[in-house]
Amino acid sequence: MNQSNEIILVKISGDDKPGVTSSLAAIIAKHNATILDIGQADIHNSLSLGILFKSKQEDSGFILKDILFKCSELGVSVRFNPITEEEYNRWVSMQGKNRYIVTLLGRKISAELIASVSQVLAEQGLNIDTITRLTGRVPLEEDTVTKASVEMSVRGTPKDKQFLQSEFLRISQDLGYDISFQEDNLFRRNRRLICFDMDSTLIETEVIDELAERAGVGNEVKAITESAMRGEIDFCESFKRRVSLLKGLDESVMQEIAENLPIMEGADRVLHILKKYGYKIAILSGGFTYFGNYLKQRFGIDYVYANELEIVDGKLTGNYVGDIVDGKRKAELLRLIAQIENLDLQQVIAVGDGANDLPMLHSAGLGIAFHAKPKVKENAKQSISSIGLDGVLYMLGFKDSYIEDAKRR
Repeated sequence: MNQSNEIILVKISGDDKPGVTSSLAAIIAKHNATILDIGQADIHNSLSLGILFKSKQEDSGFILKDILFKCSELGVSVRFNPITEEEYNRWVSMQGKNRYIVTLLGRKISAELIASVSQVLAEQGLNIDTITRLTGRVPLEEDTVTKASVEMSVRGTPKDKQFLQSEFLRISQDLGYDISFQEDNLFRRNRRLICFDMDSTLIETEVIDELAERAGVGNEVKAITESAMRGEIDFCESFKRRVSLLKGLDESVMQEIAENLPIMEGADRVLHILKKYGYKIAILSGGFTYFGNYLKQRFGIDYVYANELEIVDGKLTGNYVGDIVDGKRKAELLRLIAQIENLDLQQVIAVGDGANDLPMLHSAGLGIAFHAKPKVKENAKQSISSIGLDGVLYMLGFKDSYIEDAKRR
């Protein structure tokens, strides 16, 4: 750098008010100085503004004097820090390092969570650039049911990425929060397709268990379902065994169940918002098309692939029609839909709760285990267990302000 130039960091703090940034930028512009970096945050109406600028040595004193007078006039505090060329070049070299997004999810975000996550990041050599609250203001009433999300933008290369993620999983289990760690790249900002499992993901039940209860074989079917979801028995074999137990059930029962499906917390919100923002939505389910099509009509879902029950003379036969949609088939369908929509797999999100969802969770750019069994959470890229299905929105970087804006349209 030319020795006649100086680099100075201006730090402004105080009550936020209109005109602070414009006034200071105007002073720098008047003296033909160059802004090298700028950042601003507003926390509870308290302003934190930093401006890094380069100017000719003979002009810097005038710039600092003008800024000092303007800050006094505006009622904000100011500090000046000279930056050496070596310090500046070191900062520039950091800009090319990997960037990641850490998303914290819970009913309320605790100081212990922030401290634990920050410590792991520091130990891994990662620097936190920004911390942003994605959710609205936290109510002061302790008994209010809420959701909270904070997003950290971090920079650097983890010393041991696998260990970092295992530490985040440990913190999640110990403190009861969800922690998402994603690479901050173009694909994260341009995802266009989301594929949901249906039972225990979009709805708060396993439909086959509901059918079994009506058929009087609830305990037998539920035991098989739980074993399959834990990955203890093959899905296709469990599916055949469960469907066979439904033989003789009246078709009208299906309509009754469909009309009373318990929708998962946050499902209405996430489906509505993603449709508003142009996402394609698919149901890829080991359940049944009858119920998937019901949800399709209700929420405007674009694709439904599930299993077809055989019905003869208004009664279930205990058989099924066509191929079974198992874990392998879900992953194939996800790739097929991505191809139809002309999308890279990195632009696809998959959400599910069972072991049979793992193949599609691994195939998608963002795979999320939702309120899943421990084995599924451990093998998934990301997980949500502390809040509802709309937690997906925060993993995608949506703020409550974006969501409310979409609702008003």
